[in-house]
Amino acid sequence: MEPQYIGIDLHKASFHACAIDAHGSRLWESAFPRTREGIAAFAARGIRDAQLAVEATAPTWSFVDAVTAYGVHAHVVDPRKTKLKAGFAAKTDRLDARRLADALRRESVVSIYVPPAAIRELRELSRGRQQVVRLRTKVVQAIRALLLRHDVADPPVRTLTSRTGLAWLREVHLGPASEASLRRLERLLHAIHAEARAADAVVRVAAGEDHIARGLMGLSGVGPVLSVALRAEIGDITRFPRGAALACYAGIVPGVYASSTTYRTGAITRAGSPWLRWALVEVAMRAMKRPDPLGRWARRLAVAKGIKRARVALARRLCDQIVSTWRALD
Repeated sequence: MEPQYIGIDLHKASFHACAIDAHGSRLWESAFPRTREGIAAFAARGIRDAQLAVEATAPTWSFVDAVTAYGVHAHVVDPRKTKLKAGFAAKTDRLDARRLADALRRESVVSIYVPPAAIRELRELSRGRQQVVRLRTKVVQAIRALLLRHDVADPPVRTLTSRTGLAWLREVHLGPASEASLRRLERLLHAIHAEARAADAVVRVAAGEDHIARGLMGLSGVGPVLSVALRAEIGDITRFPRGAALACYAGIVPGVYASSTTYRTGAITRAGSPWLRWALVEVAMRAMKRPDPLGRWARRLAVAKGIKRARVALARRLCDQIVSTWRALD
């Protein structure tokens, strides 16, 4: 059977598909609603064993799950590394689908890792917990800013969400309008703090049930929350032959400009998952106190280059330990 290459321009409610043959000739193209019926109509065009390319967007994973059930070989394309629109003035759904199909035919697309359903669920668990914690932090900051504007003394404890801190907050009183704002923020804080504690408990249970996460907790600075974050964001350690590859994937390596005799490094690339980057830097923050040679090296670097650069540099070094520990667990 002649190979078929399909490009998909995916949107929230619909998608445009273009199929070409091995010579680049168009076989068919059409738009479909992104519903169960629409995907079934798409499958009726004879897509079994076809190669399919779709850019990574929010609804990509569910779409890939749906079409692979019909025997399609799906490639999720990294839009930052796959250049599709050079030389074209126009940009339409139809043209984007054609360009994706042709790039796939020429084997010039850069595909990304497609995590299995279990890893995607673990990511939602880990990221959901972190989102709630960040919301709690924003509410605490808003309360502290309100109290500062009214010249109220700092709470007697460092953590406002502790039992003592919440009890102290109940005793604070301001003017009529400010009092209403404070009580509204206090109610939000109680609700979000309860959700954050519940999410934290679920993540800790997940860390105990996953043998990779349990093994990563043996590393200095890695607790249940960070072990689940690393497990979820990395997914498959065989993608990384060494720690440097993991650091590059996380975007904590410096950008490099080299041309002729010029060689210059800049800020870290920040390419890749921001959740993985956060987890690695959090591990490094805790590992700064390590008494071993690596910890002493990081503290000397903090004195020489600053604490932020030292943390990122230590995170890069810790990638080697994460890779070696994970591989020993597989």
